[in-house]
Amino acid sequence: MNRLGHRIVGAGRRVVAWLPSTVDRRVRFISWASLVSQTLIVGTGGAVRLTGSGLGCPTWPRCTPESFVATPEMGIHGIVEFGNRLLTFVLVIIAIVAFAFVVRMRRERPELLRLSIALGLGIPAQAIIGGITVLTELNPWIVGLHFVVSAVLVALATVFVARVYRGQAGALLPLPGFVRPLALVTAVAVWITVLVGIVVTGSGPHAGDGGAARNGLDSELWQHIHSWPAYASFAGAVALAAIGLRLGSRMLRRASLGLLAVVVVQIAVGLAQARLGLPVILVGVHMVLACVLVAVMTAVLLALRAPRAAVAGDDAIVVRDAVSA
Repeated sequence: MNRLGHRIVGAGRRVVAWLPSTVDRRVRFISWASLVSQTLIVGTGGAVRLTGSGLGCPTWPRCTPESFVATPEMGIHGIVEFGNRLLTFVLVIIAIVAFAFVVRMRRERPELLRLSIALGLGIPAQAIIGGITVLTELNPWIVGLHFVVSAVLVALATVFVARVYRGQAGALLPLPGFVRPLALVTAVAVWITVLVGIVVTGSGPHAGDGGAARNGLDSELWQHIHSWPAYASFAGAVALAAIGLRLGSRMLRRASLGLLAVVVVQIAVGLAQARLGLPVILVGVHMVLACVLVAVMTAVLLALRAPRAAVAGDDAIVVRDAVSA
């Protein structure tokens, strides 16, 4: 091997040695970067739709038949749509870094490697769905699928953050028997709320382009249907928050109070946008909050288990003492 080859090999070894072998500040940062970016791209995707820029780049994977980037002639719509596409590359970089940061822990922490791979694979899947969305001229059902996958990726990113901070999942905390079913029912209500909200959006005025089709459903009727699981989510969040406060589990208390706060704000925004004629700002906020709602609901479910390395730790002890009190 020549001198250049030795230098390359040496540099490679130094890079590998620099990569984390345990969870440290770099791993924690990249886990949060993953969650924030997965949520942020929902906001920029909403901006594309709400500004009527859904076909700002009328083809895919190119922005125009002749160019991969937006051209000045395309105006603001081209800039908005191309900007959203560019954010995908940021997600790719974050996914690659996340994988690199946990690959040396693959034996001790295999769940982190699996989660990083799942999040990484979700990005090209989303890119393909986004391309189909453009090629079908913003078919509302394909647009809805795009949002569903984003919500799933937000949930996975939330699990990634939780596993980074709390370690592998351990045994269920010693909570009353009804708590876990209550949390699961609330989670189902939250997801139904999100899915019905997607259907409502597909029937409403914000199609992403003036010529885009709508799903043909009665928007006013589906707004009422949308409210039913939303109020069920609120009832479940109130009950879970009361349980978290009563039993004193720090993780459950924080997660359940966060869930209640997001549900209350989301309902308020939903009522306001319905009464004000769906202003684009409120619709955009409602979309982003839907992903935040999925994240905090996921956090509540995760808080029902103690970390495997800390089953007898402070959080479990506090709950055990509260249950026996």
